[in-house]
Amino acid sequence: MDIDECVVFALGKAYQQVHGELKRRLKSVGLTVPQYSVLAGLWEQDGRTAAQLCERLVMDSATITGVLDRLERAGLVTRAADDRDRRLVRLRLTPRGAALREEVDRTVAELNEQILRPFGPQETERLYAGLRAMAKGEQ
Repeated sequence: MDIDECVVFALGKAYQQVHGELKRRLKSVGLTVPQYSVLAGLWEQDGRTAAQLCERLVMDSATITGVLDRLERAGLVTRAADDRDRRLVRLRLTPRGAALREEVDRTVAELNEQILRPFGPQETERLYAGLRAMAKGEQ
C-alpha cells in the first residue's frame, strides 16, 4: 500500500498539523494543550474531581495531576476538600482561570473555523461523526 493511501499516516500528519497550530496559538495566552484541556473540562463543569476530569478528557491520572499542579501554581485552579465528603478533592477555577475562557474559546473557535473552511456543512458533520466513532473504537 502506498503511504499516501494509509489512513493512519494521513490522520497522524493531520494531527501533527492541527495540534502544532493549537500549541502555537495557546502559547500566546500562556497555556499548553493539556492545560487547555483541563481548563476546558472545568469551564464545562467547575468543581469536578480529578477522576471525573480523567474520564471526561480520557487522560491518565498521572498526566492530570502534573497539569493540575502547574495550573495551581499559575493561580488558575485550586484544590479543596468536598464539603460533604472530605475524601474527595474538588477542583475549582480561580477568577483568573475563569477569565481566560473567553480569549481561549475565541482562539480555539478561530482555529476550528480555519480547519473546517474547506468542508461544507454535510462534510463537516460526517468528519465529526467519523472522528467520534474512531475515538470510541467503533470503526
